[in-house]
Amino acid sequence: MENYTYNSFTHRLEGLKVTEDSVYPVFFLFLISYIVFMIMNVGILVLIFIDRNLHQPMYLLFCNLTVSDIIGSTHIFPRLLSDLLLPPSERLISYYECVVQAFITHLFATTSHTMLMIMAFDRYVAICHPLHYSSIMTNKMVIKLTVSAWGVPFVLVGILLGLTVPLNRCRTLITNPFCDNASLFKLSCESVFINNVYGLAFTVVLFIASIGSVVLTYTKITIVCLTSKSKSLNSKALKTCSTHLVVYLILSISGYTIVILHRFPQYSDYRKLSAILFVIIPGGLNPIIYGLQSKETKKRIQ
Repeated sequence: MENYTYNSFTHRLEGLKVTEDSVYPVFFLFLISYIVFMIMNVGILVLIFIDRNLHQPMYLLFCNLTVSDIIGSTHIFPRLLSDLLLPPSERLISYYECVVQAFITHLFATTSHTMLMIMAFDRYVAICHPLHYSSIMTNKMVIKLTVSAWGVPFVLVGILLGLTVPLNRCRTLITNPFCDNASLFKLSCESVFINNVYGLAFTVVLFIASIGSVVLTYTKITIVCLTSKSKSLNSKALKTCSTHLVVYLILSISGYTIVILHRFPQYSDYRKLSAILFVIIPGGLNPIIYGLQSKETKKRIQ
């Protein structure tokens, strides 16, 4: 019979199941990945900040994506690395710390999507309305888009966690390498029907909004390119749009893989690995993909 501990404020993270012989190789692999990740992302931020030629809407919006990636990795990896060196029984976390970690996890994931939606709009204006680009994408507009990209996820994720926190908890084991909403409401013995409905609606709306905006803007960009005889315009559209599309696909595939695997407990090890890769891969590739495809950033890096 399962022993229940009601409303405990101390929980145990299951973490990654790593053999004793693999602990240090895995630890150093993640540590090196995190260091390289931070060097690339912070380097891009500093480069854009100090170079006035890069103070353009495209790069300023990209800075928000980079900041989101830095926050998303920093609130997970230091804790994950320390837990790897501890025995499973000592991987303890307070409930409130877990709630904060879950909030940041979902805020990071949602903001990444909203930023890519806004960046798609920026590319649409730049390619389809180049003569009006400077009048549309003003500093005021960039600020409004940035506030929306962070504000909307903040409210939606706040509601998501607001439905979970009041639940009575009867379990203490978090079956994940870090806290997220699904791991939190799985601690409860109450009905989590509303949590599942809102979580599913949240995911579906975000998916439809993000893929809808990308499909709509890319369709209009494609039409403009097909009707235009300008080779320079087509070349610019191909370069910027392919870059944006690759980043979007990487983020979407890795993110929705986790959502799907949460519904299949028998694949928990794959879900844990997917959750970590979701943090490190898109954020690690963004500076490379966006940084190296731009002539301006390549010149500054050189």
